[in-house]
Amino acid sequence: MDLSFETSPDKYKHWSLQFDGPIARLLMNVQEDGGLGDYVLKLNSYDLSVDIELADAIQRIRFEHPEVKTVIVSGLKDRIFCAGANIFMLGQSSHAFKVNFCKYTNETRLYIEDASENSGLKFLCAANGTASGGGYELALACDDIVLIDDANSAVSFPEVPLLGVLPGTGGLTRITDKRKVRRDLCDVFSTVAEGIKGKRAVEYKLVDAVAPKSKFDQVVQERAEALAKQSDRPGGEGVKLEPLAFTKDGTNIDYGYVSLSVDDKARTAELLIKAPTGTEPKTADSMRKKGSALWALQCFRELDDAILRLRMNHLHVGFITIKTEGVPLHLLEAEAALLAAVDEGDWFAREVLHFQKRVLKRIDVTSRTLCALVEPGSCYVGVLAELLWAADRAYMLDDMDADEPAQIIVTPISGGRLPMGNGLSRLQTRFYGDDESVKKVLAYAAEQKPIGPDDAEKLGVVTFVRDDIDYPDEVRLFMEERTSQSADALTGMEQNLRWPGPETMETRIFGRLSAWQNWIFTRPNATGEKGALTLYGSPERPEFDTRRC
Repeated sequence: MDLSFETSPDKYKHWSLQFDGPIARLLMNVQEDGGLGDYVLKLNSYDLSVDIELADAIQRIRFEHPEVKTVIVSGLKDRIFCAGANIFMLGQSSHAFKVNFCKYTNETRLYIEDASENSGLKFLCAANGTASGGGYELALACDDIVLIDDANSAVSFPEVPLLGVLPGTGGLTRITDKRKVRRDLCDVFSTVAEGIKGKRAVEYKLVDAVAPKSKFDQVVQERAEALAKQSDRPGGEGVKLEPLAFTKDGTNIDYGYVSLSVDDKARTAELLIKAPTGTEPKTADSMRKKGSALWALQCFRELDDAILRLRMNHLHVGFITIKTEGVPLHLLEAEAALLAAVDEGDWFAREVLHFQKRVLKRIDVTSRTLCALVEPGSCYVGVLAELLWAADRAYMLDDMDADEPAQIIVTPISGGRLPMGNGLSRLQTRFYGDDESVKKVLAYAAEQKPIGPDDAEKLGVVTFVRDDIDYPDEVRLFMEERTSQSADALTGMEQNLRWPGPETMETRIFGRLSAWQNWIFTRPNATGEKGALTLYGSPERPEFDTRRC
């Protein structure tokens, strides 16, 4: 299946958006026959197509509707908010697809939380019926949860008792870390398949309020208005997100600033990211006028789309080469103007910066070996230098015959403006426990002094610097080595090594997905011939291997 992640409200099948001044409504009405495969999406259960629309809706509210301060997330089906991920879809999916699907839904929920924390866009889940599994996990991503009190509707995590897997979209982590539910009560909740409802759900802190059907709409409206008062969103005219333009030739895609080349046979891919080709707008007003064609936004929307296509359409690709090119001055000027607009309080510039952060975070958790190549003509400058430190290794070519040597230019954006999921900058993560090395690199940022081959390896901003004789062979051997090794072992190794330092809710969510849920999905108790996920919906009972390991 050649999945596309491009959509727009006029193409939505499963969601509708309604706007009423500072309050928007994002309403779930999943079409049973509108999924990506041969299964029925009953009870507002979702597959990837539903989450692609959800991610698009959140992004459009952030960019196109600065007047919105609160988003009410609710359902349009009677007595059900959302039944979570469609079990028959999961049962039909390959292991790799299941894990990447869970990763995408995790990122979408985290994007909701990022919008609340950094954009002043508050979310209220109006659970008009039962919120089960991933449906409750969607509710957990919101700032406030109101559950209808109708003697039937509940919140539940049925994954452990019914499916032999975990609430895979950050559920266990959010009820402990975010909602601060006592861990023994989490244990109770996560093993009661029918869930918890009414006042008990409030007492457990699983929801913030319950309301009878007769007062439900009134309570939701009042709480939405209270949340809106916490928002600093300015109103005014939004910026329309135009469709991405690209040409596709087999497995190769050329966008405006990003090119993706895939060799499925070799299980490798190359990403080329280009700097601005000319002068970018200097003021916040002119940035908004350029809109989604602004380099800082368009380039990263294209990069985001390319990464997602690699993840879902090319599951056997295990090695991604990252290259950049362009004129450093154009990027330096564009970035300085963007940061100045952010510091002046411009809402659009703020959204662009946080979008760049989100795309880089998506790269951080992508389970592929990432290799950045720094060559004459490369443009690892400012925000694009972050790709060096997101990569598992970086090689720099010291070509004595080149007209201009390869170089790296660090800017203040690498001083913490684009934090990783652990709350640290990529430089702090790279040099964890070595603050002096971080200071040395950032000293170059203060002067915008290029780092050439003579200093790059000593400073630690690349892994190796090699001359034109050794460089091609070392890069080739690294690629051949990585594509010959166990994909499972490499995913485990890379995700461990990419996240030194403090744990956060975000790192815990992805750590558990990359390790525990990934492992549980392969176990016979879940997906074996007699596993709970395999037999779900059939009259046959699962048979469990009772050995603890």
